Amino acid sequence: MPVMHTTLGGLIAASLLAAGASAAGAPPPDVNGEALIEDFIESVHTMRGRFEQSLVDASDTVVESSSGTFEIRRPGQLRWSYEQPYEQLLVADGRNVWSYDVDLAQVTVKPQAEVLSSTPALLLGGTRDVLEDFTYDGSFEDRGTEWVRLLPRDTDSNFESVELGFSDGTLTRMIFADNLDQTTLVAMHDVVLNEPIDPERFRFVPPGGVDVVGTPLED
Repeated sequence: MPVMHTTLGGLIAASLLAAGASAAGAPPPDVNGEALIEDFIESVHTMRGRFEQSLVDASDTVVESSSGTFEIRRPGQLRWSYEQPYEQLLVADGRNVWSYDVDLAQVTVKPQAEVLSSTPALLLGGTRDVLEDFTYDGSFEDRGTEWVRLLPRDTDSNFESVELGFSDGTLTRMIFADNLDQTTLVAMHDVVLNEPIDPERFRFVPPGGVDVVGTPLED
């Protein structure tokens, strides 16, 4: 799928290397990327696994690396749990996005429509109409991964491009280039599709004793 920190950060707010730089150089022949994206959004109802994430600056230096687990349940529910190098949890419950920084003992909550608007996270948890927020910009195959490149239609978006990499039809790589010349790279492992996920996994209740910044929208 992260920067609210740089957690779902590359994913939500800005926004491996070996599998990355897919936009660089002359692309190989085009593959049917539009069909890949449409099939992913229409046929994948739940998704979970592990991730490794890197933030790379304009000089191609890795400035931050993190890892953890993710869970996705359409429509609109995401759980992105950072385990290393620090604990942070991001939960999108369909109405609000909760960001819990364990070390700071602080929770930030914002309306989900505001936070996820025109971000790559929409592609992970949204329905088919999210494609209206992006322009298809080509696709190609590189070392067994089929890459699809999308551009946000919103010129005020924090992202300049989104690239999704599919292995045997399963999403396993994501690359997000932001307007600060930084790139977020995400590798997804042990991906499991369309197995039930308890809805309670996407319900967040702030732990006692933490500071809560923001007011959640109520049902």
